[in-house]
Amino acid sequence: LVRYLREDNKLHSVNLQHVKEMSLIRNTIMECQVCGECWRGSHRSRCNPNPCFSGVDCMETYEYPGYRCGPCPPGLEGNGTSCADINECAYANPCFPGSKCINTAPGFRCEPCPRGYRGNTVSGVGVDYAKASKQVCTDIDECNDGNNGGCDPNSICTNTLGSYKCGPCKSGFVGNQTSGCIPQKSCSTPTSNPCDINGFCMFERNGEISCACNVGWAGNGNVCGQDTDLDGYPDEPLPCIDNNKHCKQDNCRLTPNSGQEDADNDGIGDQCDDDADGDGIKNVEVDNCRLFPNKDQQNSDTDSFGDACDNCPNVPNNDQRDTDSNGEGDACDNDIDGDGIPNMLDNCPRVPNPLQTDRDEDGVGDACDSCPEMSNPTQTDMDSDLVGDICDTNEDSDGDGHQDTKDNCAEIPNSSQLDSDNDGLGDDCDNDDDNDGIPDYVPPGPDNCRLIPNPNQKDSDGNGVGDVCEEDFDNDTVVDQLDVCPESAEVTLTDFRAYQTVILDPEGDAQIDPNWVVLNQGMEIVQTMNSDPGLAVGYTAFNGVDFEGTFHVNTVTDDDYAGFIFSYQDSASFYVVMWKQTEQTYWQATPFRAVAEPGLQ
Repeated sequence: LVRYLREDNKLHSVNLQHVKEMSLIRNTIMECQVCGECWRGSHRSRCNPNPCFSGVDCMETYEYPGYRCGPCPPGLEGNGTSCADINECAYANPCFPGSKCINTAPGFRCEPCPRGYRGNTVSGVGVDYAKASKQVCTDIDECNDGNNGGCDPNSICTNTLGSYKCGPCKSGFVGNQTSGCIPQKSCSTPTSNPCDINGFCMFERNGEISCACNVGWAGNGNVCGQDTDLDGYPDEPLPCIDNNKHCKQDNCRLTPNSGQEDADNDGIGDQCDDDADGDGIKNVEVDNCRLFPNKDQQNSDTDSFGDACDNCPNVPNNDQRDTDSNGEGDACDNDIDGDGIPNMLDNCPRVPNPLQTDRDEDGVGDACDSCPEMSNPTQTDMDSDLVGDICDTNEDSDGDGHQDTKDNCAEIPNSSQLDSDNDGLGDDCDNDDDNDGIPDYVPPGPDNCRLIPNPNQKDSDGNGVGDVCEEDFDNDTVVDQLDVCPESAEVTLTDFRAYQTVILDPEGDAQIDPNWVVLNQGMEIVQTMNSDPGLAVGYTAFNGVDFEGTFHVNTVTDDDYAGFIFSYQDSASFYVVMWKQTEQTYWQATPFRAVAEPGLQ
């Protein structure tokens, strides 16, 4: 038994050895199967053909899979076997801001530097190169190109990053980029002052200067000549190069006539021509048409005007009033105001109102009703303030002459009642006069065109005045230099053609109402007769006014008062500047003996 057991153990040991040998043989066979045929007369290379990405080196190894690929080419990324393009534009941002970066396969390139810059165009391959070789662009100073950047040579050119801007004219020059910058005429020194020695320099709203002649002199300001009668025309012709009418010789050297009217074109003004119409009948002989030739002096209606000049030759009308200026006097015109409504049917015969609106149904149209919302058919107005007595409260909190119920700025004095945007709120109490969303004076303002809507506030020349109001601030089509009220579109020229007559002494035995004749398109007004006290009050209202004019008295015998009134509110409230030739004692002793002093008062 012991022997049997020993033999059995020996056999078991042999079997274990066989198993180990078989396992070793099996592993060797498997390795050979993996390697394939390693030897059949020559060695087989695992790198031929090259299993790596194009251009990548292949190296044989004894490890699976028998080869190893090198790194991907520059500009590509991957494991060597598979390589994909790298976007250097995204990883390295190599181009200058504003220059487009274009990714290529492989590599990248930058477009040229943006306009206003100069520099190189960069291209390359790989993130490392892109990071180390970024595009550099430097600003071009356009203002230093020898041409002032294309701006007017006498203006300021300001360089900015990548660009430039043209600014205002240089000191000593005036104008803008559109019209050009020209040497500034200066009032400060005699050498640059363009005005006549008998003139003076004025600064205009746009920064330019202009010239005007002193009192007693006339011309264009650059050339001035003596003006004896102070009517704006020189005694002798002046050598002005601009053909200014005020350089022409005065056709009435000793008699003011600002319009230079000359009915018969004989070179002598009507005011000093003893036969103004040249019909052979002297003015002093009571020519019934002083300005129209009519030797026959025919006068069908026996008023003061001959048929040749009478706007109603068959109807007496010494006032020659012609409301609609159609050449037909009111006395014989069946439509006085020219609104298409016959006088008999017109609820405002002297004020055009084709709609005939009459809210209070008092028979007087709103257009001429002194109380349009309260019935007052008699239109009584005792204080001559154009507000009917029935609705006249005389409550005027700000004292500007407009009662509170009619004042568009009840607590802020604004006599002109100017309302540029027609929103019912006067400009003086409106924070945005033109309603363009830009406040007049406070942020985000101030508005560079306060009276004309311009929400973009464009100011091409940078002078602080918007383009839309550069030459005409109030947009009334009259340039500021000629506009007597450059900040009010309602007033452009002096004009007395429309006025209210206020009789100051309406009672008495023999009343002679004043009569005025308006000449020179409203710029000259003449009182033609010795009358009872009265006023001619223009309908145009002003907040404030700088008034200048010539006051001429053409008689040495009359001793009545004559003058100008200002700030008229009603027949008892106004300022007056008046002159009297001689002292006069009032002819009635009651209630006391009054004495009128001569001179300016």
